[in-house]
Amino acid sequence: MSELTREEAFLTLYTDLAREGPGASADVGWALSVAATPDEARICDAGCGSGADTVVLAKERPRAQIEAVDKITQFVEAARKRTARFGPRVQVREGDMAELIGPYDLIWCAGAIYYLGVTEGLRLWRRALAPAGLVAFSEPCLLPRPSEAARAFWAAEYPQITDVAGIRARVEAAGYRVLGEQMQIGAAWEAYYLPMERRIASLREGATGTLAEALDEAEREIARWKAAPSEIAYALMVVAPK
Repeated sequence: MSELTREEAFLTLYTDLAREGPGASADVGWALSVAATPDEARICDAGCGSGADTVVLAKERPRAQIEAVDKITQFVEAARKRTARFGPRVQVREGDMAELIGPYDLIWCAGAIYYLGVTEGLRLWRRALAPAGLVAFSEPCLLPRPSEAARAFWAAEYPQITDVAGIRARVEAAGYRVLGEQMQIGAAWEAYYLPMERRIASLREGATGTLAEALDEAEREIARWKAAPSEIAYALMVVAPK
C-alpha cells in the first residue's frame, strides 16, 4: 500500500467522527434564541464539516431552508448522508465559505471563521446577509489569567489567539456589534476530543508513516487540552451589522 499523504492521514483520522471541532447541540439552540431566528429562516452552516450542527439547525428550525458549505469533499459527502432525512430543504454543497452568496437570515460558523479571520470573514459575509441578517460564530478565546498549560495549548494550536476583548475589537472593526456571547468550555470540548481519542485507539495498531504521525499529533493535542480543560475555551458570539 502506498504511503498516505498528510491530507489523507488527516481525513482517515476524522472518518466517522461526529464532529470536527468543539461544540454541542445546546450551543446552536442558544445562538438561534439570541438571534431570534425565525421559523422559516434561510440559514447557512459555513464550514459545516460532516454536518453535526447542520442536523441541529434543521431540527431546531424544521421549516427553515438550510445551505451547508464545506470545501472538503469527504466532509460534504458525510454531511449529505446525515442530512438526507430532511429532504430538499437542507442542501449541502462543496464550496468556499469566503464566497457565500445568500441572502441568509443567519450564518452559523462553528470554529471555522479563523481560517478567514474574524474581521475579514464578517466583512465578506455582510454581502450574503439578508436585511436584519445575523452571524453566529465561535472563535478561540484566551481566558483571564491563563496558566502555563493553557498558554502552551494555544501556542501550539493558535498563536494569534486573543482574549474576549480582542475578539470584540475584531467584530467592531468589521462594522458589527455583539448581541450575545458565551464561552464554550468543558462539555463542548469533550464532545470533540473523547470520540477522537477512541478513534485514535482504533487506528493505532499497524499505523505507520504519515498516519502514525497524524495519530501522534492528535494525541499530543488531546494531552495538552487535558492539562487545562477548564481553561481552554471558544467564545461563541451572535453579531449584527451596524
